[in-house]
Amino acid sequence: MNIQTVSEIIRQVLMQTFWLSLPLLMVGFIAGAVVSLIQILTSIQDSAFGAVPRLAAFLAALFLFLPWMLTRLTDYTIHIFGNLGRYAH
Repeated sequence: MNIQTVSEIIRQVLMQTFWLSLPLLMVGFIAGAVVSLIQILTSIQDSAFGAVPRLAAFLAALFLFLPWMLTRLTDYTIHIFGNLGRYAH
C-alpha cells in the first residue's frame, strides 16, 4: 500500500465522519440558537430551560437520522471490505 492509497482512505474516512455528523451538528446548532433567542427575549436564565430542549432536539434528530446514518456507514464498510484486495498490494 503506497502513500497515495493511505491518504485517500484517510480522506474518505474523514469525509464520511463529516457527512455522518453534519445533520446532528446542524440540529444542535439550530436548537441552541432558537433556545438562546427565546431565553434572551423572555429573560429566562434557567439552565434546565436551555439544556432540556437542546437535548430533546438532539435525540429526536438522532432517531430521525439514525437509519440514514447506518445505511451510509454500512455502504462505506462494504465498499472498504470489498476493495480490501486492492489495498493489500
